[in-house]
Amino acid sequence: MEQFTSWMQDVLGLGPTAQWKLLATLLVFVSLFGVRRVVLSMVHRRTEDVRQRYRWHKSTSYVVFLLGLVMVVGIWAGAIRSLGTFLGLVSAGLAIALKDLVVNLAGWGFILWRRPFQLGDRIQIGEHMGDVIDVRIFQFTLMEIGNWVAADQSTGRVIHVPNGKVLSEVLANYSRGFQYIWNELPVVVTFESDWRKAKSVLEEIINRHGSRRSAAAQRVIKETSRKFMIFYTNLTPIVYTRVVDIGVELTIRYLCDPQERRGTAQEIWEDVLDAFARYDNIDFAYPTQRFYDNRLEGKPGARATVE
Repeated sequence: MEQFTSWMQDVLGLGPTAQWKLLATLLVFVSLFGVRRVVLSMVHRRTEDVRQRYRWHKSTSYVVFLLGLVMVVGIWAGAIRSLGTFLGLVSAGLAIALKDLVVNLAGWGFILWRRPFQLGDRIQIGEHMGDVIDVRIFQFTLMEIGNWVAADQSTGRVIHVPNGKVLSEVLANYSRGFQYIWNELPVVVTFESDWRKAKSVLEEIINRHGSRRSAAAQRVIKETSRKFMIFYTNLTPIVYTRVVDIGVELTIRYLCDPQERRGTAQEIWEDVLDAFARYDNIDFAYPTQRFYDNRLEGKPGARATVE
């Protein structure tokens, strides 16, 4: 042991006091990380919940870092005090040189304090959309949705976004506050179809699919209104009517979970296709070219006269 301390003093220039402080620092980190591994192993044995495991991983890493920092500062307090002026100048220079890292660190603090999103939320920040799968000190990670994939489905890509973006970019959260989104499905029938019957069929279908979600959304609104000024008065599904160039457009509007938009649309469309197939007086409209003879096909009072 004496030979090792002598070697440390001769080669590294560390006196006995500095050597003991260095040894204490190593013991602190080894002990803290050892305790963390024991705690995590107990958590893994007791739960299979991925969210719980993730939270324990993050919480223990933050606690170990903070405790280690406090204990190391206490060990080296005397040396740090004597270097106060030097460290002040260095920190000012680093703040300028590492501006982006400082902004990302501030963004991380904002995420922890204000909680604009949490693990599992579906968000859009800037041009990026996805489900939050990880939050770290300098960046958070999204499982990307949309892009070239239709109906907000996952692309399979993982996007790392700097935390500073939450301070400078517009952030939309699909999962917090009002936990549902409005989805619309336009159905166009020909002018010759019985559009009133088609609308009645669509209303029956959407009421069957959307009534349960409307009741759940009403309960969510009561809870959310304590924090946000959300005052929807009508949450029931509805079918709107308008005329477009190729026919009568009947737009189905209903509430759905953000992560179930494509699945609900598929179920509704399949029911619409089955229902319209049973009626001879309802046809889907689509862009076609048609020659219209007003003298033969127009209404009697609106036909052109032949001179």
